[in-house]
Amino acid sequence: MKKMLVSILALVAGVGVGGGAAYGTGRLLAAPMPTVEKLEFVPTGPILAPLVFSDGRLASYVSFEVQLEVPADRRDDIAAKMPVLLNAVNMRTYRTPMASGRDGTIPSLAAFRRVVFDAAQETYGKNVVRRAIVTQAAPI
Repeated sequence: MKKMLVSILALVAGVGVGGGAAYGTGRLLAAPMPTVEKLEFVPTGPILAPLVFSDGRLASYVSFEVQLEVPADRRDDIAAKMPVLLNAVNMRTYRTPMASGRDGTIPSLAAFRRVVFDAAQETYGKNVVRRAIVTQAAPI
């Protein structure tokens, strides 16, 4: 009986000392909790873009719907400068070959996403737009 009582006391004391040490170490070395930035998606509206072959010939036109992931506190700034972004996208699309498929009517979504993201970096500055997501593409 005495051995069992000593074993239980050793277990309780060990848990108490270990828990106290963990709590003390956590309080001593605690780093501030990182703040999580709230992000929102801002729609760009329809973007009409030319589909160009790699040799520079015009294949057709396509309408894209895109959403930009931005910090929630910058949403109004992004919306106010949307015409500048659309102009920057337009100035890039005719130089970027995005037509694929035999007749050139299939747009390369990865190429267009890169065009929009690069134009957003130029328009709004680095690290403002987290990503650009193409939500719809329709040939015209």
